[in-house]
Amino acid sequence: MSAKLIDGIGLLYTGDPAREEIADAAMVVEDGRVVWTGPAAEAPEADEREDAAGRCVIPGFVDSHAHLVFAGDRTAEFDARMSGQPYTAGGIRTTVAATRAASDAELATHAAALLGEMRRQGTTTVEIKSGYGLSVEDERRSLEIASGLVDETTYLGAHVVPAGVDADDYVRLVAGEMLAACAPYAKWVDVFCERGAFDGDQTREILTAGIKAGLLPRVHANQLTEGPGVRIAVELGAASADHCTHLSDADVDALASSGTVATLLPGAEFSTRSPYPDARRLIDAGATVAIATDCNPGSSFTSSMPFCIALAVREMRMTPLEAIRAATYGGARALRREDVGVLRPGSRADYVTLDAPSYVHLAYRPGVPLVAAVSS
Repeated sequence: MSAKLIDGIGLLYTGDPAREEIADAAMVVEDGRVVWTGPAAEAPEADEREDAAGRCVIPGFVDSHAHLVFAGDRTAEFDARMSGQPYTAGGIRTTVAATRAASDAELATHAAALLGEMRRQGTTTVEIKSGYGLSVEDERRSLEIASGLVDETTYLGAHVVPAGVDADDYVRLVAGEMLAACAPYAKWVDVFCERGAFDGDQTREILTAGIKAGLLPRVHANQLTEGPGVRIAVELGAASADHCTHLSDADVDALASSGTVATLLPGAEFSTRSPYPDARRLIDAGATVAIATDCNPGSSFTSSMPFCIALAVREMRMTPLEAIRAATYGGARALRREDVGVLRPGSRADYVTLDAPSYVHLAYRPGVPLVAAVSS
């Protein structure tokens, strides 16, 4: 493979804590990997050249929380919320019915279309959860479809208890027969630990079973109320606790003193008119924070990481630097990845050229399509 020099970079945001920003920069990529970054004046020779023309270059966004395998539409539910009805997560069952009725081809085509939307907006690494099948076969096929599209797949049989099913019976199914069918297609196991979904004991039982089956844990935690989700995530060494909207001081301390990433999902608060997580509190305490879209048909139907960055800056008291860090390096940490979310020698050459001189424009110019090119 020939080496390509990308120079004329006005600002290179590397995502690497050792050297996060380089002005008047250049980068050399070869065989799909970054081999050099630094000031343009010091750039080595290469076989090809790409001129960034003063634009900003950043790592591809890492979206570590998305629900893309589904069918159906929940426009009416969104309209009702915007008319004053509260969000209670009950609409998940509407999507379950539509997903069960859809063919594999329909589900795969729809998920691939959403991935295409994400890529056009600068996202190059995506995690996909199941959770809209809630039967052994429908969860299995959801994960088989997801595993054909991305490397990061999550078993979320414990999304909600299906209508008409005893909760204890369903927990046994999720931790037993369903897990056995789904584990070959999943890397992660997740539980929606929340009032109206699964309590602390049920969450611990399902995650423990998943860990024994070789899956790595992550948790939907503390979205609607304070609860045990965050501390269970930390206790079990989960890679991330996602949502983190309602946190006690003990929750914040637990996250700050652990390797569990607090993944914040501002699209959900935007779409449900709920209070936003206090990112400032988490960052000041020393927790690692990620931003993800939570792309799903009910509570956050956005595929745009730039939109979520703008929300994080405006509504969650993050600086533009903290927000871009959370959308790249933080997302990679939430997936325990060292090869994405950064641009440094050895990392994947997943980079985004912005039609702007700085990543600050992602929040400064919200809603404007600033992604000029995506390379990976």
